Amino acid sequence: MPTDTPWPAEWLRGVLELCVLRVLAEGPTYGYAITTRLADAGLGSVKGGTLYPLLTRFETAGHVTVQWRAGEGGPGRKYYLLTPAGHAHLHDQAARWSTFAELTRTFVTHTAPEAP
Repeated sequence: MPTDTPWPAEWLRGVLELCVLRVLAEGPTYGYAITTRLADAGLGSVKGGTLYPLLTRFETAGHVTVQWRAGEGGPGRKYYLLTPAGHAHLHDQAARWSTFAELTRTFVTHTAPEAP
């Protein structure tokens, strides 16, 4: 459900790794397509200065492999592909996030007693 109101930057930073892994689970893709997918999902705008260091960390950790592909009428693009280790990391982090999000939702929406 896309929104016109930007989310607090701290919220996006907290879930960016998991959301980028989720996009990569859909198949090989490149940086601009990742940011477009996140924006289309209603998560807001992610700048390259935030995304590319994250992708580099994924590569260093063995969560993605990188492949250069020729561009159609333009420059080549660096495509990122989730590895089996990346899929396992996504699965683990998604399960942990689900538990954390539910705990947070319960805590935040719990009605506090009225002040005397």
